[in-house]
Amino acid sequence: MSSPDATTPLGALQERLVPLLTALQDLAEECSDQPEALLEILRSIEGLHRSIQDGPFRSSLPEDRNKLFTLLQAMERSGGWPYIPRLQLKTFIELLDQDPAGMAA
Repeated sequence: MSSPDATTPLGALQERLVPLLTALQDLAEECSDQPEALLEILRSIEGLHRSIQDGPFRSSLPEDRNKLFTLLQAMERSGGWPYIPRLQLKTFIELLDQDPAGMAA
């Protein structure tokens, strides 16, 4: 699979992400001899991760079983999973195991 270019939505997203990630990497390198500062960077990134995971990511998940399965397949094909705690993976699996009537509730 080829990587997205700047004309695709994912390509445009990557264009915006690269400088942000580079800035974080540069900051970490500047703090390479300061474990407390590195810990603060890691905590901040983890906080952002949880905020995105529990907010926009969770609310964007499809409610339709087939669409959810398609999303999970696409996630696997595109390079794997973001860090998702095992408990939440169990939730995804349980959602797939529900009958369609139960998902509408």
